[in-house]
This record gives sequence, C-alpha cells and structure tokens, in this order.
Amino acid sequence: MKILGLQKTTLLDYPGKIASIVFTAGCNFRCPYCQNSELITGEGCEIIPEEDVLSHLKKRAATLEGVVITGGECTLQPDLYEFCQKVKALDLSVKLDTNGRDSALVKKLIDDGLVDYVAMDIKNCKEKYAETAGIHACQDADKMLSEVYATAEFLMQGKTDYEFRTTVVEEFFEDEDLHRIGRWIKGAKAYYLQPYRDSENVLVKGFHTPKDEDMRRYRDIMQSYVENTQIRGLDL
Repeated sequence: MKILGLQKTTLLDYPGKIASIVFTAGCNFRCPYCQNSELITGEGCEIIPEEDVLSHLKKRAATLEGVVITGGECTLQPDLYEFCQKVKALDLSVKLDTNGRDSALVKKLIDDGLVDYVAMDIKNCKEKYAETAGIHACQDADKMLSEVYATAEFLMQGKTDYEFRTTVVEEFFEDEDLHRIGRWIKGAKAYYLQPYRDSENVLVKGFHTPKDEDMRRYRDIMQSYVENTQIRGLDL
C-alpha cells in the first residue's frame, strides 16, 4: 500500500482499543475543509514501506489491540484487502475509516472477516453532498454518490460494528440539513458530530468552526433520529 503516515499509538481513534493508525495516500473527494490535504495527492510526502509498518505492528503486538486504516481514502489502495489479511494474521482488530466510495469492497472486507469496525463519513445531507464533498463539478458525481448511499445502507444492516460521523463546518450546515441526514440514517447504531477546526493544512482557507450552541442544537436534532448521537471534540 502507499502509506504516508504512521501514528504508533492512539487511545482515541479506535473505540475501546489501543491502536496504531496507518495513513494512506489519495482521495476521490475534494472536501474544501479537508484537514489532511497533503494526503490527497501524496505529492512531496515520503512513502513508508509496508514492511516497516508491519514490523512495528509485530513488535507491538503484545500491547496493541487494533489498527486504524485511514486516508485520504484507504479503499483506493489496490492491495487494501491483502494488507488487512496481514494485519489480521497478527491477531489485531481492524478499523476502517472510509467515505464509502467502494461499497463492494467494504462488503467483501466485512463478509470475509477482515474488518471489525467501520467509521464512515457522512459529509452532509444528500441534497448538499456533492458540494460539501467538493465533487459537484465531476461528471460521475451521481455514480460516486450512489456508492456512498450503498455503503451506508449496507453498514446499517449491522454485519459489523460501525459509526457514522460528520464534520460540521459553519458555512455548510443549518438545521434542516441535520433533519435530512437524520431521516436518511434513522436508526443507525451511532452518529458523531465533530466541529471543524481550522489548520495550516486545510485545503481551502476561510471556513469557520460552528458555535457551541449550534453544535448542541444539531446534536439534539439528530438524537430524535439516532439515539446514540454524540459530539466529539467539545465538552458539551
């Protein structure tokens, strides 16, 4: 795999587990508020040999409980399936972070027992999805979004542990958008709202963090559709 980053230990990114995070290159979306813009193309980034990553995982196998595979968008990696096999061979759990671009691959990984937890981004309601994901000018935007919807539908069947999550950017969200998301994923297992934070690596400058009271209101709206709705990154 084209690996551009390795966080050796995290207690936050894989719920209930001590894990390492593997960051892969490339993404099919161009979310203007993306915090990991350097991973979109991978230009100028040093590639970490897969063997080095696996060596680290082997050395830490007695301490680690899982591995988070993220991006960019990790399902773009042609050898993701094989990498998951290697991780599972170390008796480690696998968490996949995805935007849902490849429903068939996500299904195969789960059906074959290679992924134990999926965190899928819900960029916005369907009506504003293409704009929020930065693909509104793409000719195949409808096809890309159909994959997103199919992945969400599959995850809600409950064949593996999962969560949906949304990064809330002030400029992209209002109350009705949360109602639309809620009607779409009603009854989901878990949904997390996380406020946008500005950084030097953001793809497009000028976006703003939502107010705390807006985040609370959005949480309250979503709890009427998904009981387990929480806010990450704020003590509210």
